[in-house]
Amino acid sequence: MSVEQPLRAKPSKIKKDRTYRESNIGGDSHLKDVKDEYDVIVIGSGLAGLTSANCMAKQGRSVLLLEQHYILGGLAQYFKRRGHIFDISLHGFPIGMKKTLRKYWSKELADNIEQVESVRFDNPQFTLETTFTREDFTRIIVEEFGIEKDKVIGFYDHLAKMNYYDDNKMTTREMFEQFFPGRTDVWRLLMEPITYANGSTLDEPAISYGIVFSNFMSKGVYIYNGGTDDMINKMQEILETNGVDIRTKCLVQKILVEDGKTSGVIVNNKTVKANCVISNAGIHPTIYKMVGRENLDEDFVKELDDVKVNTSSCQVYIGIDKEEEIPYFGDLVFTSIHPEYDSDALTSMDITSRTYSVYYPEMRPERNRYTIVASINSKYDDWASLSDEQYQIAKDKMIDETIESLEKYVPGIREKIHYLEAATPRSVEFYTLSHMGTSFGTKFDGLKISQELPKQIKGLYHAGSVGIIMSGWLGAANYGVIVSNSADKYLASLESE
Repeated sequence: MSVEQPLRAKPSKIKKDRTYRESNIGGDSHLKDVKDEYDVIVIGSGLAGLTSANCMAKQGRSVLLLEQHYILGGLAQYFKRRGHIFDISLHGFPIGMKKTLRKYWSKELADNIEQVESVRFDNPQFTLETTFTREDFTRIIVEEFGIEKDKVIGFYDHLAKMNYYDDNKMTTREMFEQFFPGRTDVWRLLMEPITYANGSTLDEPAISYGIVFSNFMSKGVYIYNGGTDDMINKMQEILETNGVDIRTKCLVQKILVEDGKTSGVIVNNKTVKANCVISNAGIHPTIYKMVGRENLDEDFVKELDDVKVNTSSCQVYIGIDKEEEIPYFGDLVFTSIHPEYDSDALTSMDITSRTYSVYYPEMRPERNRYTIVASINSKYDDWASLSDEQYQIAKDKMIDETIESLEKYVPGIREKIHYLEAATPRSVEFYTLSHMGTSFGTKFDGLKISQELPKQIKGLYHAGSVGIIMSGWLGAANYGVIVSNSADKYLASLESE
């Protein structure tokens, strides 16, 4: 008796890359009735861009929000396929997201932030389940790993004192060796979820690890109940209520600079004026493609040339048949067959590690469907170098191996699947136009470039994902708040002249 195979996304008939995307910009219809001038133009609708736009509008500014995609959200996004709604990637964030949404968006959005019940780890060094709170992590490290409690508390206290303005050259590896010498199992427990969250490694500044980990360690991991689609749709409604002019399928081709100041943008071949521009694009495309190196100090651009982007990611989207159910096996499940934590192994094409983000019917009660998203950290160059034929073979292999791996946690899962699709760093680049398809912005030194951009060009601000600290949902949204405050002060200074 043959078993019906799950539906799979068909290979694209076009080469989905940046060149194709940028050569197929929208027409005049997407800018119908747009004004000639605004107080501020926000480029990109990731959470930093959305939050910047909302803050500026609430401060009484006229705001034009431009998004090159047909849907808002950037990497906080979703898509629909064959009756399923998929969040595009693993979404988990600290309790601080609740406060940020309440203060800068609405109580309704904040009330939908809920703690996940279970974070599971399964690898050759340990298998455990945790609530991912400080108390539970302390208990596990002391009882399961045999570390003295004073050492664990000392580690937490060390992290709590970190500030991203500090000039501390210690790496995360050196910090772990100081507190937990030779205990690579403890290192893995502490590091692996953060690598999945922002692409960081053991050999990067400890400060970038410490601030992110401390945020998560306060009260656990949280998600938005209702799905990313509900959150983004509600944010769009709030923006429109506050008077933000939202335009999708609008690609900014140039940020205009006159006498060291920004004066607007060229979008879909149309010029729109503004005394202030906030770019939520990556810092590299913001400067290389939209501003132009010629408008910036040579030393500043050379410093940017040395800024590396973080890794990207692959996803396998798994839609369960509407007649089927799967047992509860955790909300976030970090799995690996690699002997120890190894950032190179985590991003290898020879996949040994995956994180499953499981969406039960309670996430979207009106749909009553199960979906699973497997996330895999990846390198852009590995996927970009493949021919179209090799690319499709690699995607199919990734899907097949992911289903085989998932059988360990949900026996018989293959027979329950209705739809399958895979995304790669090439997908990320195509849909978001992020530099080298990065899912996590830049390494730590990108933060300095982002913050100093207004010193190079007055009125131009950057609010993208940079420096690891300002990445992820919470980091991006908070960075949007910080930048909008600076931008509003700049506009106020112009008015007082």
